[in-house]
Amino acid sequence: MVYYAERPSRVAGAVLWTRTGAGDAHSVRPVLPDGCMDLLWSGGRLLVAGPDTRAYHPGPESAADRYVGIRFYPGTAPAFLGVPAHELRDRRVELTDLWPSAEARRLTERMDAARDPVVALESLALERAGRAEPPDPLITYVVKALEAGQSIAATAAEAGVNTRLLHRRSLAAFGYGPKTLGRVLRLQRALALAWEGMPYAQTAAVAGFADQAHLARDVKELTGMPLGELLRGRLRAR
Repeated sequence: MVYYAERPSRVAGAVLWTRTGAGDAHSVRPVLPDGCMDLLWSGGRLLVAGPDTRAYHPGPESAADRYVGIRFYPGTAPAFLGVPAHELRDRRVELTDLWPSAEARRLTERMDAARDPVVALESLALERAGRAEPPDPLITYVVKALEAGQSIAATAAEAGVNTRLLHRRSLAAFGYGPKTLGRVLRLQRALALAWEGMPYAQTAAVAGFADQAHLARDVKELTGMPLGELLRGRLRAR
């Protein structure tokens, strides 16, 4: 059985999560696009999970591993990592490939020696975040506007930038343009509503889709699975 748990982090907007326990390929659910990036520790390795444009399917060998991760609020990880998000899009990268090897090795050894890896990872993130640049107000506004279902044109106009500049800044912050970010955030809204039992047609309308068929297409394109199968899989996982 695979167990997953999460809680808010002291790093602003971030979430700490753990995944433990043995299982088979069916026990490890796909990681769905959410606009976020993660720093995670497992088996003596510190890794960075870049922003996903499609569902990420962990290999069967990962089912027995213990993972501890911190999921950063959309747009905030690049300042923490010192790397533009588009360079990590749809990738899982060793921290040693991003930071000086001596520093990455020191942090990995610190994690390996920790009695509580969750506390250790949050402490590491807090220290690094304290030295990072503060969040870009434009990026914070973009996330909130698109989460609320606002159009890209209206978001750019209210932020006082043109759509070309918004796209360029979004690539660095989120790993992709505002159109893709909007789709990903809309997907997450729909999944939350459908998981609570809202009928699909109503879910589509409330989440901002043109109709139920539009919802079905987007779910299949972004996750690789029909909505019903996705929700049944989540029920089995729980």
